Amino acid sequence: MAPAPQEITDVEALRVLAHPMRQKIEQCLRKGPANSATLARELGESTGLTSYHLRRMAEHGFVEEVPELAKGRERWWRAVPGDRRFPPYSRQSPEMREALTQMHQLNLAELVEEARKFESARDTLGPWADAAIFSRATLRVAPDRLAEFFEEYVALIQRFSAPQQDQAPDTRAVLLRLLGLPETD
Repeated sequence: MAPAPQEITDVEALRVLAHPMRQKIEQCLRKGPANSATLARELGESTGLTSYHLRRMAEHGFVEEVPELAKGRERWWRAVPGDRRFPPYSRQSPEMREALTQMHQLNLAELVEEARKFESARDTLGPWADAAIFSRATLRVAPDRLAEFFEEYVALIQRFSAPQQDQAPDTRAVLLRLLGLPETD
């Protein structure tokens, strides 16, 4: 079942999402649960730092503990899936705009890096080398129709997202990003 849309209006929650280290932690947790030591090794950071960021992310419901994996004092974490939305620009405070701008810049940098890694590894990916999809289009719509288009895009992603237990053996995560920018004169 798809999570209900959640509009994030808390500036502190937006700052948590916009933090570079927290975005890296979230990327790692997309692959599955991890503890702070595993994350620290993967990110080249200290366990104290990764633990701190995990706790901050948990305060806002972006990650949660996985008690069934815990051993002694070792805490395991997983990303909390969500349909996170942000207020339209017209309802954002200057602080929200600053946090969202930082988050968007980090997301675009991540996209460029993922594209670079894919191109570098393409010769070793077998059938997945042909799986990259790209579309460049111009859509002429009014703002309300663009909002409708976005909702259908989210519904399509949710329709094709199989639960972990229902995935075929050759399943891989595929990074999708939708960016729509109105032309400016």
